[in-house]
Amino acid sequence: MKIEEVLKSTIDYSESTRVILNIMYTEIVLSENFNEILKPYDISGEQYNVLRILRGQKGKPANMCVIQERMLAKTSNTTRLVDKLLLKELVTRNVCPHNRRKIEVLITEKGLSLLKELEPQLKEHEESFAKNLASEELQQLNYLLEKYRTK
Repeated sequence: MKIEEVLKSTIDYSESTRVILNIMYTEIVLSENFNEILKPYDISGEQYNVLRILRGQKGKPANMCVIQERMLAKTSNTTRLVDKLLLKELVTRNVCPHNRRKIEVLITEKGLSLLKELEPQLKEHEESFAKNLASEELQQLNYLLEKYRTK
C-alpha cells in the first residue's frame, strides 16, 4: 500500500519525503508487532536489546558504556533499563573488583532462557515481513538503507 493511501493524503509528496514517511511508518509497524510479542513477557524492546547485548558477551560482563554504545536507540537510559532487568532477575550487577567506579552487568540463566523462549516468535516476526521480498531484494534493501543513512 502506498504511503499516501496509508496517510489518506491528497498531497503530492516529493520522493525524498515519501522515503522518510515510508521508513517512519514501517518502523512503527515493525515496533508495534515486535512489542506485541514482548508484552506477555513484561519486557520492552530496549530491555530485550540489553539482554541480547549481554548474551553476545558470552559470559563476560559488560559495563554500562559497552551496553550504551551497542544499543540501537542511543538515547536509552541504560542504568534505568538495567535496574528494571535486575528487578526481574534477568541480569546481575556487580562492582568491578579492579575499578570500583565501574559497574559490571551479566545476563542470568533466567535471562538466557527468556531469550531462547522468544527466539522462535521473533524469527517468525522477521520472516513474516521478509516474505514479500526475494533474497536479492533483502540484500538490496539493506544496502540502500545503509547508504541512505550515511551522511
